[in-house]
Amino acid sequence: MMTNNQTAAPKPFPIALCGHTLKYEIECICKIFLPVTKFAFFYDTASLPEGETDGAVLTLEQPDEEQTRFFVQVTYHGIISEDTQFFPKCDPVQEKALCEYRFSAMLFRILEQLTDLHPAWGLLTGIRPVKKVQPLLEQGLSKEQVCEKLREQYWIAPEKAELTYNTAVVQQPLLLETPKHAISLYVSIPFCPTRCSYCSFVSHSVEQAHKLIPDYLVKLCEELAIWGDMVRELGLTIDTVYFGGGTPTSLTAEQLEQVLSAVQKNFDLSHLREYCVEAGRPDTITAEKLAVLRKYDISRISVNPQTMQDTVLETIGRKHTTEQTIEAFRLTREAGFDNINMDLIAGLPGDTPEGFHDTLEQIFALHPDSITVHALTLKRAANLFAEGASQVHNPVQQMVQESMERLPAEGYAPYYMYRQKNTIDNQENVGYALPGKESLYNILIMDETQSIFGAGCGASTKIVESCGRITRLHNYKFPYEYIRQFDQLMEKKEQVRKIFAGMEREMA
Repeated sequence: MMTNNQTAAPKPFPIALCGHTLKYEIECICKIFLPVTKFAFFYDTASLPEGETDGAVLTLEQPDEEQTRFFVQVTYHGIISEDTQFFPKCDPVQEKALCEYRFSAMLFRILEQLTDLHPAWGLLTGIRPVKKVQPLLEQGLSKEQVCEKLREQYWIAPEKAELTYNTAVVQQPLLLETPKHAISLYVSIPFCPTRCSYCSFVSHSVEQAHKLIPDYLVKLCEELAIWGDMVRELGLTIDTVYFGGGTPTSLTAEQLEQVLSAVQKNFDLSHLREYCVEAGRPDTITAEKLAVLRKYDISRISVNPQTMQDTVLETIGRKHTTEQTIEAFRLTREAGFDNINMDLIAGLPGDTPEGFHDTLEQIFALHPDSITVHALTLKRAANLFAEGASQVHNPVQQMVQESMERLPAEGYAPYYMYRQKNTIDNQENVGYALPGKESLYNILIMDETQSIFGAGCGASTKIVESCGRITRLHNYKFPYEYIRQFDQLMEKKEQVRKIFAGMEREMA
């Protein structure tokens, strides 16, 4: 029995899929219009819960030899809307993408009418919008033609189509310069001073995980040695190196040097185009640590305030101030770094459009080399996810719109972009950079045309074959798993050898 202080959890929104199992894109479309809603899927109408007033039914059937019937019915707040369309006969298994597109289009229009929401990204639910533009550029299409195709096929708003086009144009020449037989290396440092309320990364408080760090670093250096042997054996070169996490600078200067020296010892870095360390938290950045990073020729560093509003920093669980951010940036410049990125998040709890405007003004005054603007995402593993309903009316759209206008006006061009599920108001994450200051690693990881070897817990290895097939291998998520089951984990590296051997045979 519930007490007076308890409220019943909202019931899942029931969706019946009849005559097909095309769940993925249908759920993506529903999430756009019904944020922070859970969905329950059924595969016939008889299984739908009794007494439900809201829900959806999507039916695919073959009424005759030549036709396929698509039927969509949605009940929302007691109002029923439906649509029926006939197409030439098609098979939902053999022509999955086509059938998903047709259902998505019908469902989108119905939900748009019922909710009076008009998503700027239209039907496009994928993580990498720029990949839709690159083939069009290769065909020689103009900006107007590219944007028109995006509008016709995906119903994307003009400002988002232009943003996608501009990002692709910056990326294109940089991707053409990517060397063959090269990979990138990702090194995971999964520790932070504290855990932010919006964060879902496998990061652990330094205070809580302090005892694990020495053993973790020993195993990490062992894995780097294993990767180094394989890189030499396979005749590969290292193109970019990226230290992420977590917060790499949550380590001491001595611990940082331990890992950086392992990279230097085990890999030939003479062909390196970019070496980035995501320092992250301003309160972890010291002159001593910066000197270590300079010693190992780090070429790009991130100082990530997320916001320059002290009240918002306190709300999200960060233990630093705006003044510390400014001081950390000054220290980094004085240490000789000429490629500094700063991350911001639009829509943080407690922030306002006025506060975000002030944050932008303070960041512009520092004049970093690149600025990445993330839209707040309600990730299931983040503490903030439980408060999702309170974020539905978040003013993130207004903040993102200002960033889209102000950053180009200040000389920063969009150079990489990605989208995530459960992002507030269906917005996007965009990296902006001054000319020549783009992060190659960020572009490559989004473009998915270069293999990436991942070291450390939570790291993923991505093998991109010449045919375009991608294989992903994941390390254990938690440091204690990584340490205890290290030998078992390293056995998975044999899969990498087999894949590259197969690629060599295909090219022979």
